[in-house]
Amino acid sequence: MTDSAQEKTGLGNYFVANYPPFSAWQASHLPAAHAALNAPPKPGTPLGLYLHIPFCRKRCKFCYFRVYTDKNARDVEVYLGALLKEVELYSKTPAVKGRPLHFVYFGGGTPSYLSAGQLRGLFEKVQELLPWSNTDEVTFECEPGTLQQHKLETLKDLGVSRLSLGIENFDDAILEANGRAHLSAEIFRAYGWARDLRFPQINIDLIAGMVGETWNNWRECVRKTIDLAPDSVTVYQMELPFNTVFSKELQVIGQHTVDPAQVADWPTKRAWVDYAFDEFLKAGYSQSSAYTVVKDAARTKFFYRDSLWHGADMLGTGVASFGHVGGVHMQNVASWEKYVEALERGELPLGRALPVAPRQMLLRELMLQLKTGRLHGRYFHEKFAADILKDFSNEFDSLRRDGYVRLHDDDVELTRRGLLQVDTFLPVFFEPEYRGTRYT
Repeated sequence: MTDSAQEKTGLGNYFVANYPPFSAWQASHLPAAHAALNAPPKPGTPLGLYLHIPFCRKRCKFCYFRVYTDKNARDVEVYLGALLKEVELYSKTPAVKGRPLHFVYFGGGTPSYLSAGQLRGLFEKVQELLPWSNTDEVTFECEPGTLQQHKLETLKDLGVSRLSLGIENFDDAILEANGRAHLSAEIFRAYGWARDLRFPQINIDLIAGMVGETWNNWRECVRKTIDLAPDSVTVYQMELPFNTVFSKELQVIGQHTVDPAQVADWPTKRAWVDYAFDEFLKAGYSQSSAYTVVKDAARTKFFYRDSLWHGADMLGTGVASFGHVGGVHMQNVASWEKYVEALERGELPLGRALPVAPRQMLLRELMLQLKTGRLHGRYFHEKFAADILKDFSNEFDSLRRDGYVRLHDDDVELTRRGLLQVDTFLPVFFEPEYRGTRYT
């Protein structure tokens, strides 16, 4: 895909998170999901757990996740009770019972919205159902303004090994214009507490292309991040899926609160990320994926990411969460009421699913692993009995000619150009029936 075709940031999903696309997942496939859960697991397949905490102080104007800003204390308790019931139901299925957890991920929303007491109760009750004492990674997402020192002390005591701070930007005006709940002073306060507590890994999220971003400010964001010296940094390019506040405003003619001209185009966002990568590499970081850099590659790992991208099973718990078990994609119902009601009936709150054919599993891993910046042909030969450079010779030759990849014997390596726009060309590997369809 050419730069000219990507000049403007239009409405729709850009980031490829799974395959086949979510729009292919249907309620009619739910019997396949239940069959997978009632079958023994494939030997050697790692299992992870994702827990969705959908509460936020404010809704970011670029956010497309299922979140709530209007729930009271009683609602929070109802939700946590339902979440624990869901984990309990999964723990009793043949596909899950007795399997160790390799990774646990608390995402949102804002997991750090919960109080220290609520977090301790949630962690301890989940571990009674699905123990994770020997897990490789426990990741916890945080919004800086929701953190207090005692809450971080609780998280450290509970075994969180990777703390991910959703900083996004350091400029207060930009944070406010994009609907973020925190301000810059809260960033430095929360980061200082977390560093003093010596969490094994602290990750900082940045977003290139937030409304109001400028070159001068972006340079300052990168400089301030390097000064903080986090263990890893994740840099996203802002997109505008259909269900964000910004997208809805842009679709209502004459009622914009955001000027479309303020939304950076794709070449500008790629230039900002390119600059950030250069600066991080100069500061001693190394590239871990198309979005991440790490300070110490030998010590800093992303077990959640790498396990999923290599075919692990994952239980997706919480409203609208998605997972994958036994060769079947599955997603929970997307409304609070339906989620809670299903669990009150003692039923898993599944809303749609899709059984994934072996060829599609190969394609899924190929596309997701490309995001790490490299593919190893031997891996696909051993797991799928496939010669990816031969089977996809036309696709890889085209990507090589466009300057996105280099081919080395049995391996594929993304160039910097390829890393910066990997999500734009992954659809070349989609099966014909999914090309040009809506992703979600």
